[in-house]
Amino acid sequence: MQTPVSMDIRENKAYVEAACADCVDIIRQEVHFGEGQKTEGLLVFVEVTASNVLLQESVMGRLFARLDGLTPEELTAVLEENRMGVSRSKQLDTMEDALAGMLTGDMVLFVDGYDKAIQLADKGYPGKPVGNCEAEKVIRGSSEGFTDSVKVNEALVRKRIRNTGMKVAELRKGIRSSTTVAILYMEELVDPSFLKQLQEGLEKYVIDGIFDGGTLEQLLEKDWMSPFPQFQSTQRPDRAAMEILDGRVAVICDNSPTALLFPAGFSSYLRVSEDRYNRFELVTFERLLRYGALLAALLISGLYLSVINFHTQILPTPLLLSLAEARSGVPFPALVEVLIMEISFEMIREAGVRMPGPLSGTIGIVGGLIIGDAAVSANLVSPMSVIVVAFSALSSFAVPDEELSAALRLVKYLFILLGGFLGLAGIAGGLYLLGLHLCGLESFGVPYLRIGKPKTLEKNDRVWRAPMRFLRYRPYYVPRDQAVRLRENEGKTEDTKMSDRKTRTTKKGSRGGQA
Repeated sequence: MQTPVSMDIRENKAYVEAACADCVDIIRQEVHFGEGQKTEGLLVFVEVTASNVLLQESVMGRLFARLDGLTPEELTAVLEENRMGVSRSKQLDTMEDALAGMLTGDMVLFVDGYDKAIQLADKGYPGKPVGNCEAEKVIRGSSEGFTDSVKVNEALVRKRIRNTGMKVAELRKGIRSSTTVAILYMEELVDPSFLKQLQEGLEKYVIDGIFDGGTLEQLLEKDWMSPFPQFQSTQRPDRAAMEILDGRVAVICDNSPTALLFPAGFSSYLRVSEDRYNRFELVTFERLLRYGALLAALLISGLYLSVINFHTQILPTPLLLSLAEARSGVPFPALVEVLIMEISFEMIREAGVRMPGPLSGTIGIVGGLIIGDAAVSANLVSPMSVIVVAFSALSSFAVPDEELSAALRLVKYLFILLGGFLGLAGIAGGLYLLGLHLCGLESFGVPYLRIGKPKTLEKNDRVWRAPMRFLRYRPYYVPRDQAVRLRENEGKTEDTKMSDRKTRTTKKGSRGGQA
């Protein structure tokens, strides 16, 4: 049962005082305005979210100046007709809505004799300004990254899609945190089933608080036991805008600089935003490198163990003798040796992430060079094991999506054990099981490994990227009447047609002269 806003300011004040008891950061300031300063009001706001209301230059200062000298009847009329001269204001009927509006970072004003609270936007909560996106660095394209404010993030996407067809829906999740979650999509391009599944997933759970999109991601995943992500995350507004125009949905959580994109396929994790900005030859080459790095990060350690332990006959004799000499004196079996090095590299990686910025590079150098060299000199591991594990770690860094890279690092240990105990037969069996698992994954009903049908974007934009003029179709889950994303302009002007005819005539004359 919700409590309506009372016309008696004393009742409203008592409710606010009871609800905000022991909250020293919530300011309850009494104000007076109107004719003879006889009308009493109550201004409620979080301490750091409002400018100085006593200054005439502030929003509230100008508002009070507008209300000053009015009779109670005139004051009520101004409030009801929203003639306050404030661009963002909202009338609230209940005390619960008033306090919720205040906790979003706005100011709430109660006026004696008026049965509604007025929500007024001011400077809001402090937040990090828009800066460079450090997590997804690119050479070409925008360098802007998302911030911790959901409103700023919405604006960064709107800045790139200046079309009212892009809809932004907001809801609050977390019964105690009341976190704003924004859903961005193109109304004409999105499959309605995606929005329905998202809404059902969000309503399925009641949780105390949500502070990052990762919490929503784990609650909404259908195959939650799989290490492979079923949402794609990005900290780049241009990437989010690009995917929205391809019929995907972006979910942005307040206080988080990361947007979730769905549906997600396996190939989408190996694409970066600048793939649309560079020439197709370079993009295709870089994608081949990424797929090669993915396979190397997943298999190279296991393949090394299978060859060393079971299939030495496939190696040339000089290389086999070199490996045998390098391993002489090492006290551990090859499997234990590789596991020690892999776990050591994971510890170095974790230490580099958790250490402050200036020290993270030092940790990588000390761990990767000095400790590795010392381990080889002490005959604890062989040089070839260090090279194999280092190449595996380097390959995992070449995978552009961090969540997919983390999944590969976990699955890699399965292939290490299979290669160490069963050889190439174990590697082949592991690949078969991994393929079955990936084929069974879905992201909001879209198969993880789906091969694009004809006339879809995936046909020309998977492992290889066709020239831009051939990327004419959106993914298959976009409504069929919106499948075309690029077409030639058939409405040429007469001047353009005349120019084309002159160009063709000139070319023919040139060929005739040469003949």
